[in-house]
Amino acid sequence: MRFIYSIVLAFLFVSCISVKADVTTDNTNLTTSSRSDAEAGIRLVMEAQEIAWNNHNLEGFMKGYWKSDSLKFYGSNGLTKGWQNTLDNYKKGYPTKAESGTLNFVINDVSKIEGDNYWVMGEYHLKREVGDADGVFIIIFKKINGEWKIVADMSC
Repeated sequence: MRFIYSIVLAFLFVSCISVKADVTTDNTNLTTSSRSDAEAGIRLVMEAQEIAWNNHNLEGFMKGYWKSDSLKFYGSNGLTKGWQNTLDNYKKGYPTKAESGTLNFVINDVSKIEGDNYWVMGEYHLKREVGDADGVFIIIFKKINGEWKIVADMSC
């Protein structure tokens, strides 16, 4: 029994670390960016998102996301598919500045998956009148038409 338990545990471990972006686009940039250029571009997107969020500009915040029905967001309410559905959820969950507060990202790791696909692991911290909120995220970025876009986001 212990052997079976070990095999199941090993399988779960391997399946959890085998992350690969399954998003394809017709207009993907064919050249691969250097890691440092990619990380700088990704950080710029996330800095712009912080600024937009802190001005309660949710549409501006969403400019960092791939504007596609194939965008995937996984959060406390489960899986959301699509850019518009994700924006609608943000508007519902953060209708005023009191709910959205001030956002600060802490980026702990940026790693290349393959090609122009990177994952970003980090933390988010919201200082709010209605109570602070903190959590972690794994975001997958892909370079699409020369711009870094979030194609998948898991935040909790």
